[in-house]
Amino acid sequence: MTAATASPTSPPSRKTSEGPPSPYTESEPPSPLAAPDRLASQDLTNTSPANSPPSSSSPHSREHRRQSSINSSDDDPYALAEKYYGDHKKKTFSKNSPLSRVRTFSTFESKASKKEFLRKLNDLNPLSDTIKEASEPPSSEVPSKSPSPPVLPSGQARAPQKNKPHFNLDMSLHADDDGHSADDDDDDDDDESDEFDDTHSENRFSQKRYPHNPPAEEVSPSAEVAPFPRAATATDNHNGFPQDDMTALQRQTIGNLNNNNGNTSNGLKKKPSIVPLYELADQSNESVKQNPMHFRRASMDDTIIRPKKYYISDVQDTLKELLANEDTDNNCQITIEDTGPKVLRLGTANSNGYKQASIRGTYMLSNLLQELTIASRFGRNQIVLDEARLNENPVNRMKRLISTSFWKSLSRRVTAENIVDMSRDTKIKEHWVDEQGKVHENQESHRIYVPHDRKDQYDFFNKIKNSRKDIHLDVQYLPEKIDADYIKSINKKPGLLALSTKENPEDPTNPTSWPYIVPGGRFNELYGWDSYMETLGLLTDVSPAHNLEHLELARGMCENFIYEIRYYGKILNANRSYYLGRSQPPFLTDMALRVFNKTIEVDPGSMNDALDFLRRATLSAIKEYETVWCCEPRLDKKTGLSCYHPEGKGIPPETEASHFDAVLKPYVEKYGISQPEFIEKYNNGEIKEPQLDEYFLHDRAVRESGHDTSYRLEGKCAYLATVDLNSLLYKYENDIAFLLSTFFHDELRGPDGKTHSSELWIERAKQRKQNVDKYLWCEEDSMYYDYNVHTEEQNNYESATTFWPLYSKLASDEQAAKLVHDSIPKFEEHGGLVAGTLKSRGEVGLRRPSRQWDFPFGWAPQQILAWIGLANYGYLGIARRLAYRWLFMMTKSFVDYNGVVVEKYNVTKGAVPHRVDAEYGNQGLDFKGVATEGFGWVNASYLIGLTFLDLYAQRALGALTPPAIFFKNLHPNQRKGYE
Repeated sequence: MTAATASPTSPPSRKTSEGPPSPYTESEPPSPLAAPDRLASQDLTNTSPANSPPSSSSPHSREHRRQSSINSSDDDPYALAEKYYGDHKKKTFSKNSPLSRVRTFSTFESKASKKEFLRKLNDLNPLSDTIKEASEPPSSEVPSKSPSPPVLPSGQARAPQKNKPHFNLDMSLHADDDGHSADDDDDDDDDESDEFDDTHSENRFSQKRYPHNPPAEEVSPSAEVAPFPRAATATDNHNGFPQDDMTALQRQTIGNLNNNNGNTSNGLKKKPSIVPLYELADQSNESVKQNPMHFRRASMDDTIIRPKKYYISDVQDTLKELLANEDTDNNCQITIEDTGPKVLRLGTANSNGYKQASIRGTYMLSNLLQELTIASRFGRNQIVLDEARLNENPVNRMKRLISTSFWKSLSRRVTAENIVDMSRDTKIKEHWVDEQGKVHENQESHRIYVPHDRKDQYDFFNKIKNSRKDIHLDVQYLPEKIDADYIKSINKKPGLLALSTKENPEDPTNPTSWPYIVPGGRFNELYGWDSYMETLGLLTDVSPAHNLEHLELARGMCENFIYEIRYYGKILNANRSYYLGRSQPPFLTDMALRVFNKTIEVDPGSMNDALDFLRRATLSAIKEYETVWCCEPRLDKKTGLSCYHPEGKGIPPETEASHFDAVLKPYVEKYGISQPEFIEKYNNGEIKEPQLDEYFLHDRAVRESGHDTSYRLEGKCAYLATVDLNSLLYKYENDIAFLLSTFFHDELRGPDGKTHSSELWIERAKQRKQNVDKYLWCEEDSMYYDYNVHTEEQNNYESATTFWPLYSKLASDEQAAKLVHDSIPKFEEHGGLVAGTLKSRGEVGLRRPSRQWDFPFGWAPQQILAWIGLANYGYLGIARRLAYRWLFMMTKSFVDYNGVVVEKYNVTKGAVPHRVDAEYGNQGLDFKGVATEGFGWVNASYLIGLTFLDLYAQRALGALTPPAIFFKNLHPNQRKGYE
């Protein structure tokens, strides 16, 4: 295998060979998340559990989404908010134009122009003068319930009715002298009739001639129509119907039946709604049997099959009216819990707001609120809004918002303009004095810490500080040695930690920072394992011509991890000063391989730069493995397994103020002082409490594990050789062996002069698997358990981390089969995998509150790693089933609760999924009008989950089909794909 043919997700070969057991060989079907292998001609996109639909950026998907007129100058109603509402739109119209707006076109427009389509339709179906109706009796004793005009004596015209509006139901298109349809304009703004004046309506009825080109209307593909007979009147056309009372649909169908005597050979075929509604079939002579069917009277607006455009003349007033009517709980969101009328009438664009149409239902109204909020933030006072933007398929809308809006809102890059905001710490308030000597009490500070040997960054930040007199920015060097005592000493002086930069070719004195994604909410830093999940999501829609900025974000997070390992000794929990002592679950090797593969895919000419990146990432991963995870205090020498065991002293300063109240209460009462006083004395070492020291050792370890908090880990985490950590280290060992042998010929030289080869890493992986099987695997329960190295026994808490050995390919085929058969049912809930079982969690109450990583909550990383793991061993059907459950729960919450995407969910049936009352609650809920961020790894899980679902499943998801109903009604052959 060459360097260019590496695939970071192909399963390992089960056969023994002389080379390292690569986790990326091509011997088995790769995961749906595998990166395409260009040079090996391996189309990994076809190896997903089901062929997923093309990306939204592909030309094919755009055709399915909507077809535009050949000469249309209108904009895509699904475009980016910046393009839909952006400043350049204001230049389209004059300053005083009432329609200073966005122009869009119908999402259901035909491939051919209207003129061509209607001409062909008329040529194939000329109008007939008579109607023969044999299937209806000549008269009926039961009068029609539909209102109809009275039959008038011959020659007598119908008089206008006073005090009653007249509507022109003739929606026909008139041809001009050049053969162009009078309604065939570039604006495509013919959704509604333009009749405003009642006094002229009757004249216009009588003046209109039956069109040469009748309009195309939507009819059922199996409709067999026979209009009812009527007596002729003075205003009737010669076909026997009053022209002003016939819809274009009726006239068209009558003409077809008269001409063909009930048979049709026009070749029109009904297409699914995601493609143009009608298309002329080549040489088609299909016939339709004639059966009687009464016409239903059409609505006043005969163009309802096409999305409307709404003219909103005052965005702010409409927002106020919408919230006043619908937001009954006053949280600036419209949800199913609001008790408003669930309807709002807006003016239509074609009538310049004169005519109105209704917007109904929670989903459309909440989307309207979101669109108005976005338009308001772009400074728009008047807009024309596509109906397609309000009733957009929720799957498409959610995917679009994540890809085009949420990632952008969560992106960070340190610049001179935003350094103050980024350095601000919202978790800790402090006492500080500014340059003018003014004392600031209990306020947020602005501080950044720089490694001791990065003078270039220190000078850069000071240059920013000195150039702006309006800011207070404290720039500090870190010492060369960073230990627990130093970390504790700066707990009251929190600051942002500098990250990686690259040379700016235009100005070498102003380096450019690598970008990254933050989780969102209160977590506004570069987090460890969050970044890996976000990388998986970012790479799902990167192609040579689209979303290359997502690849830069993924590369930036890898570069920042390489920087952290070099200057801070580890991949940090997050880049804040109080996280200097602890890490998070390690994912760098797989992360770097995926970024490398995607880079070569989109830009094969960048091989040298990509290989240099891979070399630095490999050396960093080796350093992290040897100096963080496989040495004391994290390595247990007796078992050969590793534990989470970070450095640190005292009480973690970044936690919520009341988080440790119950723990500290006995000690506060013991010493007879206030809690703040006790914390101060305990942190300074004036009070010695060994039992409390051990508690906070485990508390920091829980936070390093990323599973903070859970009763699985509480009070013992630092002594647990966990399934999750040792699975990831096994993957590190195999990945590093693969990297060394494949890319660096087993001769990778490190900065210390040491040469690294794959042989050592292969042996390390074999030894770890033996240790895991011995200490962590429970044959009786068909499950992996954590192992307590102090008590020397398994901790039989049932956790979803039991599936991580599938992700890392640590489990044997037999172990994988037992996990799937015996353990999946223990964790599978309505909304996916639950973090832990109810049996293991036990009872909760005032004295034993819920923990967020326990039952009944589910988390995105647990879902993602389980999906990949199941796919690694060929259980694609189960992965697909679990993905559908998780995505349904997310989509249902998104639709019912104003577009919400949150950090975690309650996955049990009957719950309100996004309502989480454990610990600090949920992140992603605090928004007004429109969600702008979602939550990092949850956003990623949605994009990743869609790669496991075929088009049929995605359509069911868009229709909010509950998992139980969806699985029950599958065809038996389809059902096998979910088992």
